[in-house]
Amino acid sequence: MKTASVIRHVHFEDLGTFAEPLARAGFEFTYYDVGHGLPPRGPAGTDLLIVLGAPVGVYEGDTYPFLHDEIDLLTARLKARQPTLGICLGAQLIAGALGAKVYPSGVKEIGWGPIELTEAGASTPLRHLAQTPVLHWHGDTFDLPPGAIHLASTAVCCNQAFCVGPNILGMQFHAEADPSDGIEAWLVGHAAELASAGIDPRMLRAGAKAGGTSLAAKARDMVTEWLNGLRP
Repeated sequence: MKTASVIRHVHFEDLGTFAEPLARAGFEFTYYDVGHGLPPRGPAGTDLLIVLGAPVGVYEGDTYPFLHDEIDLLTARLKARQPTLGICLGAQLIAGALGAKVYPSGVKEIGWGPIELTEAGASTPLRHLAQTPVLHWHGDTFDLPPGAIHLASTAVCCNQAFCVGPNILGMQFHAEADPSDGIEAWLVGHAAELASAGIDPRMLRAGAKAGGTSLAAKARDMVTEWLNGLRP
């Protein structure tokens, strides 16, 4: 079995629909919950590292010291171009580890909506998500890292996804969130943030229902293609 180490910061922000294609591709994955250690370092540590989301900013390392540890882990891994996937905070941490600035965007982008693929993005596995509403849930953004290829954007946030070669992928949005499975845990877990931003949870619930099963199937296809394209 190949191994995938998954850094999870919030319990309900897990692999979601990505779990099935990972298992089908022969990966045995292990969650590393924040505060309970990190995956082993070095080329033999894990075949694939996945860093999931959290409601904190990369620049808050003094308040949340684990962020420094994760950036150190990512810096070594990215230098070796080892397979690495970042979602939301994970994408921001990858950007930061690659030398890009991560900062508040000044607006909360929370809700369901499609991404706009760049010309480069349309020829990558993200093509499976074209014209498909995905879950956006962030208030930060980042500059495009040096050497990275810009893959997707929205009207609110320019840098929604990027890659560095075939092995490193960062996605600001949550393609792993399955609308057909409901998002009640998200609505309760982030209730304070929603109230502060003036966002009605009923709007998000309605968006999830409208999404149906389309996103889940397309997200699985996207991840499958990306995994098949990984290089040693």
